[in-house]
Amino acid sequence: MFSVLGKLAWFFKEHWKRYTIGIIALVIVNILELVPPRLLGGTIDLIQFNELTKPILTKTIIAFFVVIIAKYFIMLIWDINLFGGSIILERKMRSKFMSHLLKMNPSFFSKNRSGDLMARATNDLKSIMMTAGFGILTLFDSTMLMVFIIFTMGFTISWALTFAALIPMPFIALAIQKYGKSIHQRFTEAQDAFSEMNNYTLESIRGVRVVRAFVQEENNQERFNEITEDVFNKNKSVAELDALFEPTIKILVGLSYAIGLGYGIYMVVNNLISIGDLVTFNMYLGMLIWPMIALGHLINVMQRGHASLDRVEKILNQEPDVIDPKEPKSINAPEVITFNNVSFSYPGTKENQLENINLTIYRGQTIGIVGKTGSGKTTMFKQLLRDYLPPLGELTINGIPIDQFTLNETRSWIGYVPQEHILFSKTIRENLSFGTGPISDDVIYQVLTSTSLKEDIDALPKGLDTVVGESGVTLSGGQKQRVSLARALLVNPEILILDDSLSAVDGETEATIIDHLRRDRKNKTTLISAHRLSAVKHADQIIVLDQGKIVEHGTHDQLMERGGWYQEQYVIQQMERKVTE
Repeated sequence: MFSVLGKLAWFFKEHWKRYTIGIIALVIVNILELVPPRLLGGTIDLIQFNELTKPILTKTIIAFFVVIIAKYFIMLIWDINLFGGSIILERKMRSKFMSHLLKMNPSFFSKNRSGDLMARATNDLKSIMMTAGFGILTLFDSTMLMVFIIFTMGFTISWALTFAALIPMPFIALAIQKYGKSIHQRFTEAQDAFSEMNNYTLESIRGVRVVRAFVQEENNQERFNEITEDVFNKNKSVAELDALFEPTIKILVGLSYAIGLGYGIYMVVNNLISIGDLVTFNMYLGMLIWPMIALGHLINVMQRGHASLDRVEKILNQEPDVIDPKEPKSINAPEVITFNNVSFSYPGTKENQLENINLTIYRGQTIGIVGKTGSGKTTMFKQLLRDYLPPLGELTINGIPIDQFTLNETRSWIGYVPQEHILFSKTIRENLSFGTGPISDDVIYQVLTSTSLKEDIDALPKGLDTVVGESGVTLSGGQKQRVSLARALLVNPEILILDDSLSAVDGETEATIIDHLRRDRKNKTTLISAHRLSAVKHADQIIVLDQGKIVEHGTHDQLMERGGWYQEQYVIQQMERKVTE
């Protein structure tokens, strides 16, 4: 149970001053807790022997108030330090978790669902925070107070009476051990169920249009009700076990009360202790109720924190596939990109998605990559983006293997416009400046003109300050594509990759954008993947992929003369265009 504290030892060492101050404050408060019962017992004895005077009573009342005020201010100290520390831990863990996710590769996200990751980043981190705050408080408060009370009862009243009253204690320890294991198991299952619900909710929200289009609202709701019922039942089982612990402790503490009261009366009758001692002893027994119950809460918090920490560490322990080299190399700019017999297959697949790719790209060239759906166009781009381990063969930049550069350096050369256009729920200005930071409107409007987007933005209610909504829901498909393209162009990358990024715009707009790209990127490398061959007609080199292999390679005119797939598709598309016009 307490192994979770060992796993968090790095944090406690880092903030040892904060926790030392908090624990010392707890010790002082616990000592002060023992004073009022002792004062009350002594006062009762003075009344019994008719020795209570006004000065003594006045001093006793003043002592009561001093203890209460001192406890108030000292409790503030441990509250601020312990719970402040837990908030710092949550912030550190959340930042560490997010930083780890940003380092991971696509293979990681294919194995871990978004909803599950969100659950670990919210509920699980909250449970870990409770362990570092309320858990530490309860651990030291309950154990120290219990020890102080027992020793005070023994030394100041009677060890015989103390040992008699503590006979039920071994049974309490047994209950703690038994409940602890069950709570850990049940809470882990409850958190897994919550992750499942989180993931289903996220998928339902993302796919709400598909759900409506196929009239699956009722089926979706029924499935969600089943999942939430499972979450409810598993959390209910945790709550039931947790609720069972407190009554068990109260029964055992009640038994201690009965023993203490019965044996205490016997000792009073035989003049072994005074009536005041008996009252004080029973007050101390009453004070033992909180430490006993706190042990139940402690087990609950510690086991939840342990289970949650295991879930979070399971993610943090997964290493990214692609890492920086120990002795990285660096260049000023990518002059030559070479694919030399490059073959690649995705993790978990047997067949190659790329096979024996040979291509040399010089700085300033435009490369067109075309082919049927699933021919390997996007896969080829991913080799430059270094989403996966280096492929077979040689992929070099300026003659240096690409894995000899740091990830930051290779990706800093690239402006990538993927097939799925990801826009954030911010303003258009914030989306455009995502890769550059604050940038002037003149520069933005220059790029908007290049992407034929200026008129569309001017027509919006607030122009650049228009909020695009969740994933750019307020924009059309073509507008989202052009915003993504403008965002990449603002970075002014050495290598611009357009992965079928003009499919949602009309032919005239596409021609305008291509014309601007040719003029603005004369000395920069551009790679364009497209189904519409007019988008790559101007390219210096065009390759046709089929099942991961290059089956045609040349300029537009050369490929048209050869009469292969490219020529056939180009003629068909031109005919379709004329019919549409």
